[in-house]
Amino acid sequence: MLYTILKAVHIIFMVSYFAGIFYLVRLFVYYKDTDEFENQKKAILRQQYVFMTTRLWNIITVPAGVIMLASGLALIFLNFGLMKTPWFHLKLTFLLGLAAYHFWCWKKVLQMKSLNGENFPMANIKLRQANEIATFILFLVVFTVILKSMVIEYWWQLILGFVVLVGSIMMTVKLVNKKKSN
Repeated sequence: MLYTILKAVHIIFMVSYFAGIFYLVRLFVYYKDTDEFENQKKAILRQQYVFMTTRLWNIITVPAGVIMLASGLALIFLNFGLMKTPWFHLKLTFLLGLAAYHFWCWKKVLQMKSLNGENFPMANIKLRQANEIATFILFLVVFTVILKSMVIEYWWQLILGFVVLVGSIMMTVKLVNKKKSN
């Protein structure tokens, strides 16, 4: 029963963590979208976005990530047999990608706070594309966990589907931004 409760806690805080990460990068995009605004409006909005970003990071995203990680480690400890399964190795690989993305987000939070209202140095389209990375990682982890042993047998279909998904989303982002700028 402890294992099942920990699994529920892990899933709940995984959802909370991803909600935070999804919104966090969206706030970077909103900050960047103010580049062309008049100075007074830009200053007010940027101050608010920095405030929201800091609160989101410190109150939701990081605490949810810590609880997600702690409960995940506890699940591994209680069922160490997971470490012998190929699908779990694949999940851990994707989680390393999530850790790298988390680190990138943290650096961007710090960068945004230090800008003092200046322009975000990253291109809008790049921020919008970076906003989709967490979605890709979420897809990979969830499909890996749900399909488990099938992932190893049908790995190439998963990778092909992932490449098609990534390509479709990236093209959609580019098309939407192209229409937006016209």
